Amino acid sequence: MKTVQTEVPEALYNKAVALVNEGWFRDEKDVFSEAIRRFLDTHQSELMQKFIRDDIEWGLRGND
Repeated sequence: MKTVQTEVPEALYNKAVALVNEGWFRDEKDVFSEAIRRFLDTHQSELMQKFIRDDIEWGLRGND
């Protein structure tokens, strides 16, 4: 496991806490891990295309 430290809007955090309090998740870490997993599962193709376009743009223009 890797630890990731980030800042999230308070309203988003409060929603995560509510899910934990309702018994849907063990803790907030589980909420955010599941959210990231679902995002990556559903956006894999889009992300790869964006990375490829960014690489091509960088190769053509050399912008960092």
